[in-house]
Amino acid sequence: MAGETGQDPAVDFPIVGIGASAGGLAAFDAFFSGIPPGSKPGIALVLVQHLAPDHESHLAELVRNQTDLEVSEVTDGMQVKRNCVYVIPPAKALALREGRMRLLEPTEPRGHRLPIDFFFRSLAEECGERAICVVLAGTGSDGTLGVRAVKGRGGLVIAQDPDSVEHGGMPRSAIATGMVDHVLPANEMFDRLIGYAGHASLEPRSAPSPDTPDEEETMGEIFNLLRGRTGHDFTQYKRNSVRRRIDRRMAVQQVELLEDYARYLTNAPEELDALFRDLLIGVTRFFRDSEAFLALEEKGIPQLLEGRSPGDAIRVWVPGCSTGEEAYSIAILLREQISATGLRAKLQVFATDIDARAIEVARAGTYPASIGDDVSAERLERFFSLNKDGNSYRIRKSIRDILVFSEQNLIADPPFSRIDLVSCRNVLIYMGAELQKKLIPLFHYALNPDGILFLGNSESVGDFGGLFQTLDRTANLFQRKEGHSGRGRRTPGPFTTGSSQGTRVPADGRSPQGQPTEARWSPAELMERELLKHHAPAAVLIDARGEVLYLHGRSGRFLELAPGDGRMNILEMAREGLRRELAVSLHQAVTRRDPVHRSGLRVQTNGGTVTLDLTIRTVPSTQDEASASTLLLVVLDDRGRGTDSEQGGPSEPDPETTGAEGAERAPGSKSPNEDPRLLRLETELQAKEEYLQAVHEEMQSSNEEMTSSNEELQSTNEELQSTNEELETSKEELQSVNEELATINAELETKVADLSRAENDMQNLLAGTGIGTVFVDHDLRIQRFTPSTTEILNLIESDVGRPLSDLTSRLPTYDRLTEDIEAVLENLAPSEVEVQTAAGAWYLLQIRPYRTLENVIEGAVVTFTDISEVKEARATLNEAEALRRLAVVVEDAHDAITMQDLEGRIRAWNPAAERIYGWSQAEALGMGYMDLAPEGEKEETRAMLARIRRGNAPAPFQTRRRTKEDRILTVWITVTALVDEDGSVYAVATTERAIEADAESTEKESAP
Repeated sequence: MAGETGQDPAVDFPIVGIGASAGGLAAFDAFFSGIPPGSKPGIALVLVQHLAPDHESHLAELVRNQTDLEVSEVTDGMQVKRNCVYVIPPAKALALREGRMRLLEPTEPRGHRLPIDFFFRSLAEECGERAICVVLAGTGSDGTLGVRAVKGRGGLVIAQDPDSVEHGGMPRSAIATGMVDHVLPANEMFDRLIGYAGHASLEPRSAPSPDTPDEEETMGEIFNLLRGRTGHDFTQYKRNSVRRRIDRRMAVQQVELLEDYARYLTNAPEELDALFRDLLIGVTRFFRDSEAFLALEEKGIPQLLEGRSPGDAIRVWVPGCSTGEEAYSIAILLREQISATGLRAKLQVFATDIDARAIEVARAGTYPASIGDDVSAERLERFFSLNKDGNSYRIRKSIRDILVFSEQNLIADPPFSRIDLVSCRNVLIYMGAELQKKLIPLFHYALNPDGILFLGNSESVGDFGGLFQTLDRTANLFQRKEGHSGRGRRTPGPFTTGSSQGTRVPADGRSPQGQPTEARWSPAELMERELLKHHAPAAVLIDARGEVLYLHGRSGRFLELAPGDGRMNILEMAREGLRRELAVSLHQAVTRRDPVHRSGLRVQTNGGTVTLDLTIRTVPSTQDEASASTLLLVVLDDRGRGTDSEQGGPSEPDPETTGAEGAERAPGSKSPNEDPRLLRLETELQAKEEYLQAVHEEMQSSNEEMTSSNEELQSTNEELQSTNEELETSKEELQSVNEELATINAELETKVADLSRAENDMQNLLAGTGIGTVFVDHDLRIQRFTPSTTEILNLIESDVGRPLSDLTSRLPTYDRLTEDIEAVLENLAPSEVEVQTAAGAWYLLQIRPYRTLENVIEGAVVTFTDISEVKEARATLNEAEALRRLAVVVEDAHDAITMQDLEGRIRAWNPAAERIYGWSQAEALGMGYMDLAPEGEKEETRAMLARIRRGNAPAPFQTRRRTKEDRILTVWITVTALVDEDGSVYAVATTERAIEADAESTEKESAP
């Protein structure tokens, strides 16, 4: 059952927390479409959505267009009011404290924040039964732990139908807890929560008043229905807690009267199951009440491990374990301390509960990712593994194998025994005083000597303080005290060392180690010792079964070890003449609890017979006589009587000392006519009658016990037959399940083969593309890389898991890789940059966020694409473009521009050269440059070409050239040597501008 705060919350009207992911706008729209226009529901609505820190939220504006309620974005300290809608701002965590909204800075990194869980928890603590939480569409498991908290405090839980939305991860995770009251489409939720919010049970009320006779009778009917349906009896649970749970179910079903609800239960077995689950809901989480668990870690467990030897078994029992978080927490603490101390001990934790569904969850060991709020990152990494969906953790096998989960009714079923630690937290607070009085001694019985009892903050051992000593009062840590019935008990004795007058029986069967062989007695102790040695009678301390606990004095004359296994039972050890009277007297002492005295018993000894007095009285085992068990002190007093041989032969018993019958005869006034043998026979007859009466009483008692045992055995036989039938049914089911598992196994093998093939294909694809790829997580640790990456970064296989910043690269001009990745993870915008290696190769470096199928960012992907050929093609293209532009210039130039190779052959001839010299381009490309030089200029031209080959280009100069018509032109010529990348001359370019024609050539042209 869930915890009840017992305090009135600061807000006296229901508050509805509504959670959705960033893509839940459609769900919000559908929810508010179900609110009638002008509605004044008398509640407050708080919208909590996943938002990016840099994202500007428009949710408040969208909601204003959907409802007539007042809509506000939350500011810190804002008072919560009825008929208002509040929207969480981006980059904030929201909590509810004392009726006001509190905005907090998130402590978790982006991608790990769970704002819905955080608010639902604070809502549960603040509003209790008036808390209502609604889980709308979204991915992941945010809200799941908050659902547990709200339901644990008696609130209402509604989840959107996951089949009606595209992203149903969040509602599915909430429904899987088994704590969702309604699964509905979003547009149908408002009517249901308004019906719940308006129920009378949610109105503020004073302390509960006693049930009226009619209500008491109705509650009895409900308890009978529950017992018939589930087999569990809740009549001895705290009535107020049970009634509050019934009121909550009445509010969920919108039933006003208790008797109407009882009639409804009669025809609705599914509601009985729901009520049963509500009665068993536990507010539990990992390391709940951290201060208490810290005390257990620092005080309880070290005390538990002290003095342990390798191979010892450490046994823990966690009754009322619910869904297993507490049991796993204790197992983790024990594993940590055992590992820290190096103790190789066997650890076993028994976790039990009467809720079969909770046990199934505990056995699965799977919990939502939001447990990160309660479990440290170090423990998450060590003891949990993140499931592939990224929304849940599974307990590791090393811890799971420690625990054994089973159904157990703590009240009716037998307890575990030989336990070192019992952790029963927040279970007793739901039970009445009578049940608590039964359970605390039961825990004492289950614990080993010095065992630890760990209770909840509101629990204690009550009136049984004599059974436990307190280790930590704040954390409610107790240690078992040793009583007479436990192992390691101390038998009473006057001295700290053994003596000839008493035999000390060590509890563990071993002699004390390191005790001194001689004791120094004080005068008082010396006198007491001598008096007990010489004047005190023989005495034996026994328990109610006759087992000897302590021997004092010379008891060997009256007691002897019986043949067999050496048991020290006083009835088996009693000599002839003592056994019968001893049995009768013990029975009377135990049943009547009064001292019993027998006088003049004649007991056979090794040397004849001896007459003694027998006295038996009860002795409490502890100072607290009310809770002490019964011990018996048997005194065998023969002082002043001596043996029959010392008195000169057998003597007749003195009528004055032979029992009650002899005492009734007037002492000292025997008639001389009375025969002493007759008196003795009467005395023996009286003793035998008492003995027969005792035997008859024992037989009657035994007969009643046998009858009761027979009934119990019959009941047990029926239970065993039922269990056998269930086992046979389970066997058939297991066979069916086995066949299904075989089929599933075959399918899984096929899928594994397909996945292996797909993995191989992916590996070859990544390797075959030649694109270097590196996958990193949020901490920039390398998760995976392709072989091509090793040409750019100094990577080897063992670098997986190392930070990327630890590696050196072969990019001498680029050192911003880690900064660029962090920028991409921060703003989620891809990045591209061209980088060059030391070898001259060019790569396109691209950085993109790594997104899962659920659109969760889990790191970044860095790719290196070889663009060396692209760069060369681009350079060639640029050169070609430059040449094209130069060609345009050459074509449009007014000067003759030519190009010759080093042999003097013309390789280029522009239109201006064609106009100036008369040869066409086709004609000129077959000529030599020397053909342009007149006869007087050829030698000069040849010398110029030679100088140019040597790299000595002349300055612009004036010379003469010949045209196709043999005209001689005076030209101004500029000579340019063309060199390649190595600086070698491979051609000569000339630019020639005509100045005037030669006079001689002009005359030739003008001659007829």
